[in-house]
Amino acid sequence: MADTKKNQIKVILDTNFFFVPSHFNLDIFEELAELLNQRFEPILLSSIHKELQGLAKSSSPKEQKQAQLALTLAEKCRPVPTEKASDETCDDVIVRVAAAWKAPVATNDRELRKRLRKVGVSVIFLRQKHRLALDGAV
Repeated sequence: MADTKKNQIKVILDTNFFFVPSHFNLDIFEELAELLNQRFEPILLSSIHKELQGLAKSSSPKEQKQAQLALTLAEKCRPVPTEKASDETCDDVIVRVAAAWKAPVATNDRELRKRLRKVGVSVIFLRQKHRLALDGAV
């Protein structure tokens, strides 16, 4: 029996991508499956998980609610422990891991998108507030 996980594409999700459902009423997992037209494995880096947990505690009540929803969505992802150096940002970790794995990243952060494309990493982002788009190949 073949290992189906091996054939799945890994997709790293950035913090802001977990807020797409609460901001734009879009099912990100369904949309990713449709866009990629294949099975995929959503990846949650531990640095992103920590960032979401921090937002759930320290933001305004509205942002706390959105962060709680984001944490619930994060449970659908495979957690991956990552080391974050003291001089690294969460974006630095994403770029490092995505480049090493050659895994696409789902993000709406314009600067992060530019950095990822510069190192040859594909990016999935929200286009026109109602659908996902892919920049690069998977």
